[in-house]
Amino acid sequence: MKKEEYRSILSGAIANEVESYVFYRGIEQCTTDKTIKKIFSELADEEQTHRETLEEFLTRPVKSFHFDEARDYKISETLDTENLSIDLKPTDAIALAIKKEEDARDMYRALAELSTDDDQKKIFTNLANMESGHKAQLEDLYTNMAFPEVW
Repeated sequence: MKKEEYRSILSGAIANEVESYVFYRGIEQCTTDKTIKKIFSELADEEQTHRETLEEFLTRPVKSFHFDEARDYKISETLDTENLSIDLKPTDAIALAIKKEEDARDMYRALAELSTDDDQKKIFTNLANMESGHKAQLEDLYTNMAFPEVW
């Protein structure tokens, strides 16, 4: 892939982070449960940080990107999924959010693998790890909501 293609992928990743932020803030505002409110507030704050990290990265000139252009991990295929909406049934919305966090994690892992600069690799590895944490939090929440008999 060419460096400009990475710019496009990162722009799509920013859009996904914004979508997740809006979704998480919407859930936070709609729920009365203090625990759920706290979880979604924290997730929204972290998505905002991810967005800022990616935007800062995109302010760099393309020539400063350090990716192995000979390799293609098909990461752009992870960018298009159904939109998150607080109008979905709660368990459906959480399931979709889990999938989006998983896709983001996989994309950041691929970008880390393609990075030829250690600092750049660290940025994407950290983002991937944070998305894994989000996925785990949402899976716990989903399990408690979808399978209340487990309680």
